[in-house]
Amino acid sequence: MLRPLAILLLAAAAAASPAHADPVELMPGVTFDRTIEFTPNGAVVLNVITAPRPGTANGLYQLTPVLSGGTLTGAAEPLTRIEQDVASQATTAGVNGDFTTGDGRPAGIVLTGGTLAAQPAAGRSSIGIDAAGTLHVDRVKLFGTWQGTGQRRTLNELGRPPAPGQYALFTPAYGPAAPTVAGSAEVVLDSFPAAAPNTDLQAVVAQAGSGGGEAIPPGGAVLMAGGAAAAKLRAEAPVGAALTVRLGLQPAWTGMVAASGCGPALVRTGKPVFRSLEDLTSEQVTGRDPRAAVAQLADGRILLVAVDGGRPGYSVGLTSYELAKALVGLGAITACGLQPGDPVTAAFDGQLLSTPDAGERPVREGLLVEYAGVYTPPLPLPLLNGDPGRTVEPLSYRLVRPSTVTARLVAPDGSVLSLVAGIQQPPGTYTLPQPTLAVEGGWRFDVTAVDDLGRSSEATRTFRYDTTLAGLSVPAVDRGRVPVSFTLARPAAVRLVIETAAGVIVRDLGTSSLPGGRQTVVWDGRLPHGSPAYAGRYLAHVYASTAAGTSDLTTPFAFRRGG
Repeated sequence: MLRPLAILLLAAAAAASPAHADPVELMPGVTFDRTIEFTPNGAVVLNVITAPRPGTANGLYQLTPVLSGGTLTGAAEPLTRIEQDVASQATTAGVNGDFTTGDGRPAGIVLTGGTLAAQPAAGRSSIGIDAAGTLHVDRVKLFGTWQGTGQRRTLNELGRPPAPGQYALFTPAYGPAAPTVAGSAEVVLDSFPAAAPNTDLQAVVAQAGSGGGEAIPPGGAVLMAGGAAAAKLRAEAPVGAALTVRLGLQPAWTGMVAASGCGPALVRTGKPVFRSLEDLTSEQVTGRDPRAAVAQLADGRILLVAVDGGRPGYSVGLTSYELAKALVGLGAITACGLQPGDPVTAAFDGQLLSTPDAGERPVREGLLVEYAGVYTPPLPLPLLNGDPGRTVEPLSYRLVRPSTVTARLVAPDGSVLSLVAGIQQPPGTYTLPQPTLAVEGGWRFDVTAVDDLGRSSEATRTFRYDTTLAGLSVPAVDRGRVPVSFTLARPAAVRLVIETAAGVIVRDLGTSSLPGGRQTVVWDGRLPHGSPAYAGRYLAHVYASTAAGTSDLTTPFAFRRGG
């Protein structure tokens, strides 16, 4: 993925239009594209994850916030670690999520599986994903109430400590225990329904306490009152009393299955938003920084974007409005920004995709695309050719739900080698032995799974079995001349390309027809216009084409100019 990026950086002009390499498939239906925009302020690198509309394929794809440690008060973790934490439940790709508060909690709404864990930030936008997979960007407020033996009272906070005179509710999503608040009063609800918005949630008071710190029961909650409100809670919520809590949202956001805080709104109806007037500082909006965003295309697909920044010559970052225009250029019709700056990260399956300037930083929330179908990792050997280490292709797949699995290899001539034939398997990673390959050309590894919910998924990877090209080496560099040697099992059209270690093409020596046997092609150590190449590490990249297709190998070498 780095090689096309380096080629584009070398070849494009400073005022060129956006350029990008071909997307790379991360998992079925989800791709990654590193796009470069050349601006008057310098190059900008956008790391773009494109995923299907949430809820498609019978719910195999979801877009949801995921908290570090699984709770609002869990320790911050790198995004790659957050993805690893949920790897047994889904294969994930995503970016960092919402802003954080001064005490390290997500600053806005957290809604997962239709259950509310934290309230929205009234002064900023929130993103919501409804059951149809549509992305909404709205200003949302909490209008909560609780009622015991007295009148209905305002519930001011969800998942946040109450100020004096206020009431707050803490569910297990907050953490193992309610916060310690001097002068507070609390009641513990042993049995409390899932905290769905806009619904009457009824429970019975099991015990009372003061000062906070009460354990939050699994499937329960703690209602806390601060300051002068403590006396009212004690009087109107005695042990044994029935309580009704309502977590109203405005707008109601009926049917939302997931939501996260965001800001500012970047794209509305396909047009960039110049001034959102949200509760953000000037630096958070106008600074040319690393930035992250979530967007939806007209066809319903989701974009998760992380902009690298802080590295002139590689990527200088963007302002919010510049990011909005870039997203419109990518086809976004709706979009919202996420936490900018050092936390900006994109990752897949626990591996970094972006290049954070200061390295990967811990975050409190990731906004992830979750895929629940069968996943096959990229095959480590694009070419099997008989060279040592290139004789057997490691084949594996991963399940996150009990599934009935069929796996096979499809040969270049269309014949099929069965590897797994309709076997029921529990979640886990499975490694398969490679059978003997008899036909040279392109092979396909297919895995199909039907999970315990009746959902069908399929994953495919390809590789080549071709013995035409083998034994690639650079024996020695003599006076600036570089002999590149290899063995051809049969006559082939051979092309030698010299590249930098990052994959930038330095010299293309063109294509020659060569007979079978040990062959050598020499690079004279010069660039296309005749000047000597700089000393350093390079790659010799050889392509060999026959009727069976094209195979290629690379080998590194150290180059020194001739005397």
